[in-house]
Amino acid sequence: QVQLVESGGGVVQTGVSLRLSCVASGRAFRDVMGWFRQAPGKEREFVAAISWSSANTRYAEPVKGRFTISRDNAKATVYLQMNSVKPEDTGVYYCAGRPSGRVGLTTDLREYDTWGQGTQVTVSS
Repeated sequence: QVQLVESGGGVVQTGVSLRLSCVASGRAFRDVMGWFRQAPGKEREFVAAISWSSANTRYAEPVKGRFTISRDNAKATVYLQMNSVKPEDTGVYYCAGRPSGRVGLTTDLREYDTWGQGTQVTVSS
């Protein structure tokens, strides 16, 4: 069974840190893994992506310098370390994987074919 399961979300105050985890099972753990988020009433948007070796990462402008994506291939887990969170970071955070063999760190969610169910992050001011 191909599955991604996110965890680590919650209700936090502005400025704190939070770490999200995404555990993959089956063949869900891909060369390129990414994090996306969706705020209420808005479209799902790219947050970060990482290559298999972790040598390459890519971030959306609003999170650069605050968020860090990482992975532990032995544990089939991807992380998103969120520092100095802001109210505009509120949303459901999704883990996603690109099809096997695709290695570009694309921001286009249509290029990811495996998704988790999401974890809610709410940042209060």
